[in-house]
Amino acid sequence: MSEASTRGWRAVPRTVWALGFVSLFMDVSSEMIHAFLPVFLVSTLGASTTLVGLIEGIGEGTASITKVFSGTLSDWTGRRKRLAVVGYALGAVTKPVFALAATPFAVLAARFTDRVGKGIRGAPRDALVADVTPVAVRGAAYGLRQALDTLGAFVGPLLGMGLLAALGGEMRAVFAVATVPALIAVALLVIGVEEPQPESSRRAAASPLRASDLRQLSAAFWVVVALGAVFTLARFSEAFLVLRAQEVGLPIGLVPLVMVAMNLVYALVSTPAGGLSDRIDRRLVLSAGLVSLVAADLVLARFGSIAGALIGAGLWGLHMGLTQGLFAAMVADTATESLRGTAFGLFNLVSGVALFCASLLAGLLWQQLGSPATFLCGAGLATLALVGLLALVRREA
Repeated sequence: MSEASTRGWRAVPRTVWALGFVSLFMDVSSEMIHAFLPVFLVSTLGASTTLVGLIEGIGEGTASITKVFSGTLSDWTGRRKRLAVVGYALGAVTKPVFALAATPFAVLAARFTDRVGKGIRGAPRDALVADVTPVAVRGAAYGLRQALDTLGAFVGPLLGMGLLAALGGEMRAVFAVATVPALIAVALLVIGVEEPQPESSRRAAASPLRASDLRQLSAAFWVVVALGAVFTLARFSEAFLVLRAQEVGLPIGLVPLVMVAMNLVYALVSTPAGGLSDRIDRRLVLSAGLVSLVAADLVLARFGSIAGALIGAGLWGLHMGLTQGLFAAMVADTATESLRGTAFGLFNLVSGVALFCASLLAGLLWQQLGSPATFLCGAGLATLALVGLLALVRREA
């Protein structure tokens, strides 16, 4: 039976599996740092929650802007793997900087550079998945890659907690060790990922980004972009989950448990959600994701306990599993092949700007009105997004 006629994760090409394991190792590295970084900023370096939101927003916004150029460049050259290698390598070499940071602004510089690397690799990697995957299993492929990525984000905080205990509570030492899995990710990408030769017709059509290119992108693509922006406005940085866990009494050494809870659910849900979206309207699965986000925000706002923080984080992970891989599949569904990298870059640019605004607003609300206000605002925005999405589905039914 051919890959095209087989459905589900068994039909996902080897290259997608390899890219998934690259993401896994890089996320182990990143989450060993990021699971402690908000607490490190506030308790060790004296940053405010507003500054935490600003750092997170600038980091993700930078990644999103960079994705536009890297995605377009990958379309133009027809070579996606090279850009992915550069991006992952840049992320790896910035890891030791977190261990050496003496001020919040040093963390900002490291976060900025690290996110530039993420931006360089993100759109070419996502476009490469579409290049090698049959349309019939596209949702499953993106779900699988996202699941492996998220498995790394599950393992990273656990490894970080174990190392923190073994290293006498030294967060900087944990940050230094995080360099190792990042280097493994780069090596695996170089050795284990094979890129198909670009088709001559696609390379002839490809060119640097111009206004005429944007006009070639379909209305359906721009609807996906708008949906992604609205979803992201309702979901600020996960750094605030970590801060909420500390606020309700979880010891610093165990604070990453909220990320473990979130990413465990995220990893378990991503692949089944992607496969389901290959069989039904993807927007219905996205709607379920918004319902779970509303529930997560309400639990985090109303229950000031460790159990509430962990349950809220798990519901947050359910939201991520039901939405993130699906958006990548929807971009691939609606973008022309010659502009696929550009399309992923534009989608991530708009979503990144939305995340910057959402994270900054979350930090301001937390500092001025307290953490419940931050999560209640998120619940309200997610509810509005859900109403709009259901109205769109009903109108087109």
